[in-house]
Order: sequence, then structure tokens, then C-alpha cells
Amino acid sequence: MSAQLFETPGNPIPEGARVDMLAMSDGKRLRYARFPALAQPLKGTVVIIHGRNEYIEKYFETIGDLARRGFEVAAFDLRGQGGSDRLLRDPWRGHATSFTHHVSDLERFLAEIVLPDCRGPYYVLAHSTGALVALMAMPMLVNQVQRMVLNTPLLSFARQGLSMNTARRVSGAMSFIGLGRSYMGRGAPGKLAPFATNKVTGDEARYERNCEIYRQHPELGVGGPTAAWVHAVCKAIDQVKEPDFVGGIRLPTLFIAAGADTVVSTQEIEAYSRRVRSGALLTIDGARHEILQERDLYREQFLAAFDAFIPGSE
Repeated sequence: MSAQLFETPGNPIPEGARVDMLAMSDGKRLRYARFPALAQPLKGTVVIIHGRNEYIEKYFETIGDLARRGFEVAAFDLRGQGGSDRLLRDPWRGHATSFTHHVSDLERFLAEIVLPDCRGPYYVLAHSTGALVALMAMPMLVNQVQRMVLNTPLLSFARQGLSMNTARRVSGAMSFIGLGRSYMGRGAPGKLAPFATNKVTGDEARYERNCEIYRQHPELGVGGPTAAWVHAVCKAIDQVKEPDFVGGIRLPTLFIAAGADTVVSTQEIEAYSRRVRSGALLTIDGARHEILQERDLYREQFLAAFDAFIPGSE
């Protein structure tokens, strides 16, 4: 895919956007974009790391919120999704063999794009799968980033879905017998779920806005995860839950959980945050998984917490 951003009538590209592709050491390219601050004084740069089956366009509104607060924003699409290079011949498969690739990608993005070209200090705002990547990268980030805000981090699947033990066993067995590239659960994208049955937001206007991005640019989306992706998630979660890893987290981190989350486990986020000595926790009661795509009632609580936690915010 070429380096470009896509807009729809309800989701315009933020002012001053610059987009390009960044090659990784294995030749895979990540689509990334930088957005200037739109207010004074300049307060630094926020690096956005989005979740599974997301892309930069979905965060245009949030990028605008940050830019109007005086922050530059740098964002990239995780490898295998959005406008970044796909990992399999079938572009719909949400695939990964190890989350260490995502950590390496983040490290290169910071070293080659953010640190040389963006104003410090630097902060991370990460969602769901991206928040798990940020946690894994903590040993590298501690000397480069001042603070992190982790929005509904994937530390366990919600109880309504597949249990972690079952996911680990089944995905591991499938990968072992050579079926790691097979879908685990739902397959290629079908019709978009109607708003009434969606699990991620209670805001119909924002949900329809995001659906319209996909309708006009389906090449940005992916289908269900492969068995290898699920197994990679399980291994990443095991890593960040190790006592030595948790004990070594020194970067001030705000964990934000959604009280009505049916995608990831709110209880696991709350329990994990209590183990992190430099961690703080906010649970937004009533919010669903994608808080930044939620109703203003919940979204404004998130932004207020961000402002209180990130130095320089109002």
C-alpha cells in the first residue's frame, strides 16, 4: 500500500498531517504519520499505538484533541494491518508469530522518526493490543518516554469469550501441527455488525463513522486472528505478568479500564495495576472497550484523566 491517509466526510484528515512508510530490518514497511501541535505552548509528543484491526484513521478525532492541547502526535499502523505491509499472502488474516516484532517496530519508529524529528518530552497513549505491546517494550521505553496511558490493555480476554487457558492450549496445538496461519474463530470479514449488536462502543455516531471508513477503504481492515496471533498474545501476556517483569516497571503508567468491557478483562487490568508500583488506575464505569470511540460522557472522563496525568496538560 502506498503512503497515504484516507478521509471520509465525517472523518477529515487532521491539519498538517505528514505520512510515509518506514522499512523495518526484515523489509516489512510500516505506514506512519506525524501531526503538528495546533496550540501553544508546545507540550511534547504523544505516540499512539492502536489495537488489533485498527489504523491511524480511526484516531483522527483523538489526534485533533491532542493537537489542540499543544501536543505533536506520531502514530503508526501495526505490521500486518491498516496501511502497513501484510504478513501473509491472504491480506485478511490477522497474523503474527511473535509480539517481539511489534516491540522491535516500536523501537525503530522511536529511534528513526520520533526522537529525531518530534519535540520532546515523549508520552505513549496505547489501546488494547497496542497497550500490551507498550508494556512489553517497557524496558526500552523507560529511558525515552516520560509517561504512558494504557487504555483497556489486553491482559486477558473477557470472561464472556474464550478463556486464556483454552486459547493458549488450542492456539498452541494448532501452531504445533502447522495450522498457525489458519483462522481461529471467525474468518475473513463479512458484513459489519449493526450498532445494536456491537461490543465496543455505545456511541452510534462514532460507530457509524468508523464503519464508513471501512466501507470506503476496506483494504485497511483485517478479518479474524490466526491461531499464531492468538498464541503470540498468550505468550506476550505471560511475559508481562512475570513477577520480575512487573517488579521492574518504573515508568509512571496510568491504566484505564472500561467498566462494561466484554472484549478484555477489566478485573485483570485492575489487579495488574495494583501490582505496578509506578501505576495508577481509573475504571470508567459503564464504558465499553473502545473508550476513545465512546459517548462523550465516557470519553471526557478519559481525557480528563489524561490531562491530570500527563505533565503540561490542562
